[in-house]
Formats: sequence, structure tokens, C-alpha cells
Amino acid sequence: MSIPSELLDSSAGRPPRRATPLTRANARRIGVAALAAAAWLASAAITVWWPDLDDWPYTNELVALKLAIALLAALIGAAGWRRATQRDARQRPARIAAALAAALDAAPWLLALALGIAAWEIVTAKLEWLPRPFFAPPQALIAVYFDDFPRLASSVVHSFGLLAYGYLLGAAAGFAIGVSIGWSRAVGYWLHPVLRLVGPLPATAWLPLAFFFFPSSFSASVFLIALATAFPVAVLTWSGVASVNSAYYDVARTLGARPSFLILRVAIPAALPSVFVGLFMGLGASFSVLIVAEMMGVKAGLGWYLQWAQGWAAYSNMYAALLVMAAMCSGLITLLFRLRDRLLVWQKGLLKW
Repeated sequence: MSIPSELLDSSAGRPPRRATPLTRANARRIGVAALAAAAWLASAAITVWWPDLDDWPYTNELVALKLAIALLAALIGAAGWRRATQRDARQRPARIAAALAAALDAAPWLLALALGIAAWEIVTAKLEWLPRPFFAPPQALIAVYFDDFPRLASSVVHSFGLLAYGYLLGAAAGFAIGVSIGWSRAVGYWLHPVLRLVGPLPATAWLPLAFFFFPSSFSASVFLIALATAFPVAVLTWSGVASVNSAYYDVARTLGARPSFLILRVAIPAALPSVFVGLFMGLGASFSVLIVAEMMGVKAGLGWYLQWAQGWAAYSNMYAALLVMAAMCSGLITLLFRLRDRLLVWQKGLLKW
């Protein structure tokens, strides 16, 4: 039975595409995106038409940012509507589809942020219910990022360099100690008691000795960060090496493997899942030690910036630095998870962040 020619798509010779019905789940996600756009528009209107009790700079920049986020939320909702109602949406590139799905999943956060920032602005700039200078409106943070960007950026670079030195040294030392304890009984006999005695101590407890024995505050801070990183990496690496199935070693020895091959090609690859858990824990510990070390002796960095801002009662600078620090910590942990998923493909998605 032939299909009438008027029902055929002239360009492809196929029946014309029909819109698929919109599911309840998709409609809810698109509706949330639309609400987020409306909420950001309403927040911008509050900023423009509700006068502040004080003259805050960068208010126009705050309005522009809110309008940009409102436009972004509207575009996300429109793209989601188009994708949900098109029959050939599944034929689009997988990356675009994944990005759109992630954007729609983030729509509730866009809505919550719009409401939260509007409430924050009302209780600070509009009504001044929260005392100054301890609390500042959102435009005060924008002013910090514009006016004090060189000092803040220099602090981020310094903290990143200090963290990289200490973390990499601590991770390498902890990995070597963990492999040695897990592989050799003789090494474990001597190092295991020391690890159990010294490891649980907070790294910050070594601050007086570190600043006494090391020639500079930078090297002392590197030592403290390395110490905080090495303990969890060593313990988890040792646990991973010790828990490798002995049958793997037996098969490798039967094929003529040497001890170096057993360590490098059997023990370490099998222990990598535990090693990465230790690296995650060490990274979290290194952040806390980094800030304390920078507050105690280092003359630059985010910890120093926080102390400087508190000393001058510049609390908006302090809040801006905390946001930068949170983004830095979260970004580095995300990169470490990406590295884990790339190296441990068979365990991709098993450990969530």
C-alpha cells in the first residue's frame, strides 16, 4: 500500500515528522527552568526599583548579571522544550544531549539561587536588618572581584603552588610507604608502628617544630601539607596492596614474573582503587592545613588573604575569598575524579562526587 505523495516529506521522501507528546517529567523540568528565569527577572526588578538604604557600587553590574542568568535559564527551558517535542531529538550528538540534560537538572539550583540572592539583597542592601560591616549585599562581592582582583588572583596562584608542592610530595611519599609496608614484611615491621603512632596526629600540631627546623615559612608549609597528605595515602595504599588476591601473584610467578613485575604490574594496578580513595582524603586534609599554614607564617595566599581581610574588617573580601576557595577545592577534587575515571575505566561511576 503506497503512501499519498502529499503526506511525504519532499526533502527526505519520508512521512513528515510529528511532535511527540510531552511527558510529565520533561514538563516539570522545563517548568522549573521557566520559573528560574522569572525569578531572576524578578530579582533584577527588585534591584532596580527598590532603592537601597546606602549607596552600593556595582549595582548595575549585579543587574546585568541577573539578566544574563535569566536569559540563560530561559534558553535552557526553550532548548528542553524543543528537544522534548521533536521526534528526532535522539539523533542529536550525545554530548549536546548530555549537556542539555545536565542544564535542565541544574534548573532547580538556578531557581534556589535566584530566591536566595534576592532574600540576601533584601535583608542587607534594602532593609539593612543584618549589621554592617559583618554582612554585605551581593554587589559588595562583585566590587571585591573587580577592585581587588590582582591581590586575590595572586593569593590564588600562591596557594595553588604551595598546595601542589605539598600534595604531590605527600602523595608520592605516602604511596611509596604504603607499597613498601604492604609488600615487605621487614619494612612493615619497622614502619607500621611509626605510622600508627605519628599518622593520626593532626599535621597542624607540628607547626612549632616545622617553623623552627625549616629555613622558610614556605618550606615549612610544604612539609605540613605533605604530612597531612601522606598518612591517608599510605594507609589506603598499604591496605590495597595487602588485599590483592594471592592467586594473581601465583599465576604471574608461574609465567616467570620477577618481583619488580609483581609490584609494578600486579600489586599496584590492583591497589589503585584504594590508592585513589587515599588521594581524595589527602586532598581534603591538605586544604585545611594549607589555610592554617598560610595564616601562621606565609606572607601570601588565600589563608593570608582571609586573615588580612578579617584584620581590616573587610568582611566582603573575606566572603569573596571563601567563594574562590570553595570553587578551587571543588574543581581540584573534580579533576582528581576525572583522572580516576580515566585510569580505572572498569570502575567508572562506582565512586561518586
